[in-house]
Amino acid sequence: MANPPQVQTPAPRSAEIPKPLPEDVKRAEALVVSYKKIKAELAKLIVGQDEVIEQLLIAILAKGHCLLEGVPGLAKTLMVRGLSQVMTLSFRRIQFTPDLMPADITGTDIIQEDPQTGRRVLNFQKGPIFAQMLLADEINRTPPKTQAALLEAMQEHSVTVGGKTYNLEEPFFVLATQNPIEQEGTYPLPEAQKDRFMFLVKVDYPKRDEERQIVQRTTSAHSATMEGVITGAEIMACQETVRKVLVPDHVMDFVLDVVRKTRPKDPGVPAFVKELIGWGAGPRACQQWILGGKVRAVLQGRFHVTLDDVAALAIPVLRHRIVPTFNAEAEGVTVDEIIQKILDATPRGDSKKIL
Repeated sequence: MANPPQVQTPAPRSAEIPKPLPEDVKRAEALVVSYKKIKAELAKLIVGQDEVIEQLLIAILAKGHCLLEGVPGLAKTLMVRGLSQVMTLSFRRIQFTPDLMPADITGTDIIQEDPQTGRRVLNFQKGPIFAQMLLADEINRTPPKTQAALLEAMQEHSVTVGGKTYNLEEPFFVLATQNPIEQEGTYPLPEAQKDRFMFLVKVDYPKRDEERQIVQRTTSAHSATMEGVITGAEIMACQETVRKVLVPDHVMDFVLDVVRKTRPKDPGVPAFVKELIGWGAGPRACQQWILGGKVRAVLQGRFHVTLDDVAALAIPVLRHRIVPTFNAEAEGVTVDEIIQKILDATPRGDSKKIL
């Protein structure tokens, strides 16, 4: 049996930066093994979409939620369901519709008669949100009141009904989908609510050879049996481990510089930012970007974050936190292109100073 990959640990820059504990390094090495197994199991079910799967796993291990955007038929639901199976998490799917009410998600108190005493009592009937992995399908199809009920649970990991608070089972993740077309009759999420999601992941069309495999699999007797790789308790332990990953000063400075350059009123921003951005990202972008970089570092076999780690996650972590101006939309400049321009305009610092 092959030895598990070794997680590289950097030499400490100075005495104030602690070395990772041996048990943390060992847990990180186990996480790398589990990550590769998860991808191998999902490959039995999903063809391609490697980048999407990586971003979903990073969000989960960083204790975040994801918003998936893509046209119908790209196996978004199948991907999330398969992910819950290999991570042995309970799964529920809610189809969001214009007539969906908050109680349809959270649950409600119902009156029941006690057969022994004959007295009527209120019993709480749990809704589908009481699952470890929740797929909110087409979240922009339901009114803001219902959207808010879900987003509250995302933030607090609890549900309050009838004055009582019920904690959700940990770990708890929301993976919501929205359709970029057919915008009639939709209720787009406000920017403040989009900010609750760690990543906005765009699911694109498959490549030609991948689409051939998809058609062959789905029109034949092919069936995929996936095995559980990691448990909820192990996921929670990994979430604690990744928080101990070291972040060098030049990486932290780069993240801060990029996020602050998305704010048109910040002094010293490039001229194109004032022209193309109406509103920029807040502090939560920095927090979740750094956490995502820590997870990616561990998955790459390191216990310290590099500029490549954060650069790889810049677009999914920022694209739903930036509001373009009318000029940008009129000129056909996308948010992804704006983010790339900001990355190109931001110095990357000196990585030699940390090691």
